[in-house]
Amino acid sequence: MQVLAVQIELINHYPWLPSTKVIYSDILSEKPREFIKRLFLDYPLDEIYERVIRIFGAAFENKEEILNYKIDELNVYLYLLLKILLSIFNDNAIANRIANLYSKINYNELSIESDFVIYEICRDLELDILYYENPITYRIIIAKNQREEIKTKFTIHFTDYLNLAASMRDDFRKLVNNSLKNGEVFIQKRDLVRLLQEYVRKKVLSRQKLDKNSLEKSRQKLFKIDEFKQLHDRILLDWEKMRDDHEPLEFQWGEDFELTEIAPPCLKHVLHKASESQNLIHNERLFLVFLLHALKIPIEKIVKIFSTLPDFDRDKTLYQVNFALNKKYTPHKCDTLKSLNLCMAEKYKDELCLKGYYSIAKDEERKVNHPLTYMYVKQYRLSKTKIQDEMNKGKNE
Repeated sequence: MQVLAVQIELINHYPWLPSTKVIYSDILSEKPREFIKRLFLDYPLDEIYERVIRIFGAAFENKEEILNYKIDELNVYLYLLLKILLSIFNDNAIANRIANLYSKINYNELSIESDFVIYEICRDLELDILYYENPITYRIIIAKNQREEIKTKFTIHFTDYLNLAASMRDDFRKLVNNSLKNGEVFIQKRDLVRLLQEYVRKKVLSRQKLDKNSLEKSRQKLFKIDEFKQLHDRILLDWEKMRDDHEPLEFQWGEDFELTEIAPPCLKHVLHKASESQNLIHNERLFLVFLLHALKIPIEKIVKIFSTLPDFDRDKTLYQVNFALNKKYTPHKCDTLKSLNLCMAEKYKDELCLKGYYSIAKDEERKVNHPLTYMYVKQYRLSKTKIQDEMNKGKNE
């Protein structure tokens, strides 16, 4: 019985664990409508509203934690309710913000767990992991006559490591940059917890893909429950209000044009990912910083773009942006973007990127070889269009 109590405590803390299906098999077997009806009957409505709205509110504001975050049986029900709400909203930007916040909350909670509890969680996830009561040395660093032994209590099989780290593009997470022996990767607790955070983020994002008609039918069924409809509408109202109150990502460039009007597809693609709170790889981040800085966009606005990302930390981001800018690197050329797989000309079928432009000064057709060149040509073309439109308007008047 003691083991079961420990399992229930862990499930209440981390409802994304596979054992939830065993401990709470009764509610997981219910259809969403029946589950929600029972939830609103069994628990105080005010508390459900307050806790759910706090989660969405914190996510909309790109916070990384929720004060007085509660861990109880209701936490399991709320996790399932979140998943249903995200499915009904069917909005990637909302889903990514919730997934980012929820995974960060779990990262903070997992970070203070004992090593053995982390091992239990990994075992529940059926990860091929080994735990050593006494830390083992796997690397020795000698610098300035100082010897340092790097130890850990964990190793994880390389296949599980690769699966967990697949969407994390940091160079230091690559298998080749980690200590490996007999197929086992030596890993520090903090790095293991970071992998679990990414697992949680993906778990929150995972949802059944419904076509438009099926989605609308599901909405109508659930909206027959007044309490659910009210909760849904309140969250949606908060989301729309947040979007109205905050500046959009389409920053002004110069006086006449918005950035998105003249941005090349490579820049649009990265900005779109950021607007939906998708993670950006290292090269995408550098590309964004160097190009936006070249466009004289204030550092505060550059940092704001990064604020929607899963691993955002304001102080670290501000430091890293300033550090990168102090290096005085110029923006990536098109050839560099192609080598880094960041060129989006083919994906977006962008005519200017693919066919080039006619240069009056050179009296020849030229290829676009730099994002700034693309933006210059776009700005010139839009200026001519604007002038022509004004002339036509004057004639009509």
